[in-house]
Amino acid sequence: MSDNSVKEQLQKLIALQKIDAEIYQHKRELKEKPVVLEEIKNQFAAKQARLKEIENNLKNAQVQRKGLEVELQTKEDNIAKANAQLSQIKTNKEYTAKISEIESLKADKSFFEEKILMSFDQTDKIKAEIDQEKAVLAEEEKKYTAAKQQLEAEMGELKNKVQGLEAERKDAVTGIDRSILDRYEKILVNKEGLAIVPIQGSSCGGCFMNIPAQIINEIRMGDKFIFCEMCARMLYEQEET
Repeated sequence: MSDNSVKEQLQKLIALQKIDAEIYQHKRELKEKPVVLEEIKNQFAAKQARLKEIENNLKNAQVQRKGLEVELQTKEDNIAKANAQLSQIKTNKEYTAKISEIESLKADKSFFEEKILMSFDQTDKIKAEIDQEKAVLAEEEKKYTAAKQQLEAEMGELKNKVQGLEAERKDAVTGIDRSILDRYEKILVNKEGLAIVPIQGSSCGGCFMNIPAQIINEIRMGDKFIFCEMCARMLYEQEET
């Protein structure tokens, strides 16, 4: 391959690298967007789960109150029954025992009445918390929907850009020697989208390792393809503008 041919090939590869760098960047972003979207989705789902948990707390509190109300009704029925039995009692001893039983039942009744009142206070607090959480969730849903639509729109734009660049790439590879293109593309894959880099002073523009002076001279001659001994990327000297 002649000097001019090598230089021409390098120029084509440099132009191709610009396209490939954009393609790789857009594809990286396309991989990241769904991760961000999933994170937003999980955060919203966690808030939904929190509301569901509070609603379940309300149901449990209401079930417990129903149980207390059943117990209260039982105590009231027992008090009424005991009061009815008073008229049938013959002795003072039995009468005193029955009065003691009624007082005990009344104490139990007061206990359950207090528990029921506390239960109403508890459910009122839970209902207020539910209302608050619903308001927060409504706002979060708006944010989630907007963020989802934004990310989906960005992903659509990125896909369009990649398609356009891939079409541009087909034209860019025209005239590049197949063997050097194959090597370039293997490096491209192994080095995550960066296959050909300029030298920076006396260092590789890819891995930034030092390049021997003799190798730099060979790069400047431009009569053959030179690869970094450390990262295997193709090297070239950037023209001054």
